[in-house]
Amino acid sequence: MNKNYVWYASYGSNINTDRFLCYIKGGKPEGSTKMETGCKDPSLPVASSTFTMNFPLYFAKEAAKWESQGVAFIGVTQDPSYVTYSKKYLITLEQFIDVVSQENNGIDFMVDLNEVIKKGSKVFRRNAWYGNILYLGEEKGYPIFTFTASWDVNDIECKKPSYAYLATIIKGLKEDYSNEKIYLYFQNKQGIKGKYTEAELRSLIF
Repeated sequence: MNKNYVWYASYGSNINTDRFLCYIKGGKPEGSTKMETGCKDPSLPVASSTFTMNFPLYFAKEAAKWESQGVAFIGVTQDPSYVTYSKKYLITLEQFIDVVSQENNGIDFMVDLNEVIKKGSKVFRRNAWYGNILYLGEEKGYPIFTFTASWDVNDIECKKPSYAYLATIIKGLKEDYSNEKIYLYFQNKQGIKGKYTEAELRSLIF
């Protein structure tokens, strides 16, 4: 490999490989109403694997492309008691920037990832849903990044995600985890707890 590669660690719908590849190759994900443009370089990830984050997963905002309901974020306060499942993809640095851009409605932006590594995070667009890049360590010599909002979980109202959005994440998790483990994972997440009944959640998973 003669390119600069980074790991992109996903925790929301991009855990589902088919959905994530719409950000790489372009296309409309199942359950979404938006056609994604794809990366300038549509090469597939060269590797992928599971990953665990110690930031809290929650659902908030109202995403038009997902039935105007909540989507996934992680809080910015790290704590070993938090367990958020993730799938990370080894992609080029340029592809990662393109993915971040697509998650921010196609904006052009500049960010120094070396600064992100040094400081642990960098807000490149305040108040944007995914305008905050986080550094999560490295694996096999490549840095691991993800992105979320600049606010924390307690600073915003949590919202129920749509069936289609949650089903997309569940489909991705099923590649690596049992149904029961997925159920236990979601049942107390903010945006799920008290908004999905046990029967509704189980019907999506089992």
